[in-house]
Amino acid sequence: MIKKLDNSKEDIALQIFNVFQRSYQVEAQLIGVQNFPPLLRKKRAIELAKTRFYGFIEDDSLVAVIEITLEDQCLDIESLTVDPSHFRKGIANSLIRYVLEELSFSKATVETAVANTPAIKLYEKHGFVEFKRWTPDHGIEKLAMSVKPALM
Repeated sequence: MIKKLDNSKEDIALQIFNVFQRSYQVEAQLIGVQNFPPLLRKKRAIELAKTRFYGFIEDDSLVAVIEITLEDQCLDIESLTVDPSHFRKGIANSLIRYVLEELSFSKATVETAVANTPAIKLYEKHGFVEFKRWTPDHGIEKLAMSVKPALM
């Protein structure tokens, strides 16, 4: 089940933080970095975030989170994390499909590490195409992808 999460509540923010930590540790290993900026994000920053969080709930536990912003008809996927014990179940697909189908937007974008091939393939499966590459100050080469909504 997918539901909107109230990240301003301390217990919800802690659950989001825990999913982030477990998922981002795997991603850091996958892309071969030790200092991975998403792992530095604190629970308090999640509580104070103005972004929207949607969670995938299984057996009353939060097992995956998609974080988005939606401004001026532009949907930005800020993060998508799945607890490693729930990998390969189609949960990330479900969360992406949910935001792309349930929200009104004219363009959706996402950024990921160039080395994160599984994430790139996942987004390509949903119609995202690369439009930019760069290397931020932290040194992890990134790419940005976008998609326009399907015509109804």
